[in-house]
Amino acid sequence: MKIAVSSDHRGRDVAEQIGRHLRELGHEVLASMPSDGEPSDYPDKALEVGRAVANGQAELGVLICGTGIGMSIAANKVAGVRAALVHDELTAGLAKSHNNANVLCLSGDLLGERKISAIIDKWLETEFEGGRHERRVEKIKAIESGCKAQGETAGT
Repeated sequence: MKIAVSSDHRGRDVAEQIGRHLRELGHEVLASMPSDGEPSDYPDKALEVGRAVANGQAELGVLICGTGIGMSIAANKVAGVRAALVHDELTAGLAKSHNNANVLCLSGDLLGERKISAIIDKWLETEFEGGRHERRVEKIKAIESGCKAQGETAGT
């Protein structure tokens, strides 16, 4: 699988670790890291990975900043991206099984190397459940395209 990985300057070391881990698992990694010591703005990296996922250049994406919050907010502005900020294996699995998250956002400051590897593994091994969750993902896509979600009333 082809996975795009990037970070801002605070997540650089963690992103490099994730890239190594993904390669060890046999994945192709499209990495875009800031140079060592070079400041980097997370919206730029989120846009880069988001576009790679949305246009099919990569099947999935992983983004890291200090908290993961900024990356998550920015990546979700790219049409076709469902970015999830997760902090453990449970939320990583649910992000994929219920929301079909195609971009994983992580904190470079709050999680250790073993925890990050476990989160990545859980996310990658989890399948989207479809069913009632598919209906909800389709509503997200409708909102994203500017359409009203099913069940939305005229005043909302």
